[in-house]
Amino acid sequence: MSHSSLLPEQPLSFSPGLAQTIGLEEAILLQQLGALFVHRTAQHRANHAWLAVERDFLLRTLPFWSPADLHRITRNLVDKGVLLVESPPLHSHERLVFALNEPVRSTAPAAAPVTAQPPTRRSSGQLPPNWSPSEDLLQLLTLNHNIPRQFAIDQLEDFIFYWRERGEPSHAWDNKFRQHVIGNWRRQQQQEAETFRIEHSPELDNQWRPSRDALEIMIRGGVEREFIEEAIPEFILYWRERGTAPKELNSKFIQHIRIQWAKYTSSMEHSTEPRRISENWQPTADVFDILELSHIDEQFANNLLPEFIIYWRDSNQAHTSWNSKFLQHVKFHWAKQHRIQQAGHSHEGQQGSNATGRTRDSSLADDLSDTSWAD
Repeated sequence: MSHSSLLPEQPLSFSPGLAQTIGLEEAILLQQLGALFVHRTAQHRANHAWLAVERDFLLRTLPFWSPADLHRITRNLVDKGVLLVESPPLHSHERLVFALNEPVRSTAPAAAPVTAQPPTRRSSGQLPPNWSPSEDLLQLLTLNHNIPRQFAIDQLEDFIFYWRERGEPSHAWDNKFRQHVIGNWRRQQQQEAETFRIEHSPELDNQWRPSRDALEIMIRGGVEREFIEEAIPEFILYWRERGTAPKELNSKFIQHIRIQWAKYTSSMEHSTEPRRISENWQPTADVFDILELSHIDEQFANNLLPEFIIYWRDSNQAHTSWNSKFLQHVKFHWAKQHRIQQAGHSHEGQQGSNATGRTRDSSLADDLSDTSWAD
């Protein structure tokens, strides 16, 4: 702070545009160093203006930084290519010998201030036909965005043609050119990446098949091999219509099959469309839970299953719910068995009674179509 209470300390100023480009701390230090050329005489060597400044002076001017901070920020400026340094590191040396990394103009006086400024703002107006970006802008595009200088210059013709066609005035043509170059650079990078991806994409023709490992993973997951084979043409068609196949074809196929298999099994389980019973049909666990609530033995139900399947396959009929049909079948025979047992006990105590016709002999078709157990 200032030793005088009447005179305020010197305020610090920095360019927001420069800070956005090279960093806030770097912009503050760079503009403080650049201001020294106004009051000090520089030495001209190798087409650059060199100055020496004491470390203590910088610490008094910038009291919020330590010697280590000054060294770190100075090195950042050197790495970004905007500052040249001939002295040892500031954290171990008392002086900084530096030059701004821009050539000294032959017409400029020796003590003229040499400051690094952000892209120059011109007065508002239409873009001149011979307009060109500032040297500072070209350097900052290289430093901050890794955009080659020649690439930026190659965009100049289209930029001038576009804005002169529009006829709009502006006072920041450097900034507009910066946005134009960055946008074109990013588009080119994306196009190159897409081209590389296409060139290195695997071949996908009608002969493609998933790898053996992929097949084993899907089969172990319960997916039927026939379902997998039927899904291959659809998978090939999908990716061929997209134009490029993914690099991880087998992983994509496994993901595709898992989703389709889940949809298929869910639709089969909850389908409302009639269908024939399959040869290896099995009732769901819910069926046995219901039978247990009705105190019907599970083994009794399993013994009826082969006869049930054979009958309905021979009849070639379709139904919406084979679980319900099987429940009806099991409950009917369970009730029938108990009626027979009860009738047998009753007839043992009746002499001369004729048991014939007391329990009707029913065919399987009658049994299966009888819904009296649900009344």
